[in-house]
Amino acid sequence: MNVIEKTIRLGETEITFQTGKIAKQASGSVMVKAGGTVVLVTAQGSKDAKPGIDFLPLTVDYQEKMSAAGKIPGGFFKREGKARDDETLVSRMIDRSIRPLFAEGWGCETQVIATVFSADPKHPADTLAMSGASLALELSDMPFIGGPIAGIRVCKVDGK
Repeated sequence: MNVIEKTIRLGETEITFQTGKIAKQASGSVMVKAGGTVVLVTAQGSKDAKPGIDFLPLTVDYQEKMSAAGKIPGGFFKREGKARDDETLVSRMIDRSIRPLFAEGWGCETQVIATVFSADPKHPADTLAMSGASLALELSDMPFIGGPIAGIRVCKVDGK
């Protein structure tokens, strides 16, 4: 697969999507960059459906490592522990957004993993992870027929 890179401008921010360079064994993988924030999103599905299930066995994991912010855990907590509450909420946000967009009857185990490689406070990684998850699924051979989707953040600043 060739390396494909596409940059879009959204307001003052440039967002770059790159595929074909990292995680080549996944069904679909995308590196999403905005400012100093970099997120790798991979999507993988099994080839055979599990017999006797009537639901989509989808697992979505959003992982922010302390090293992405330049911190190395020390003291009692030398390793990354269980997922923090905000990581769980972002995982659920991505899951709830992409789950209804799969083809009816798709029963193969499916996994989407978003890993934050680096972070800056100006560019939130969660919205990049959602957009990257959609693109990774679009690039894969899985029946993601209702997409694509994109993640954005809307907020009020000074009452506007």
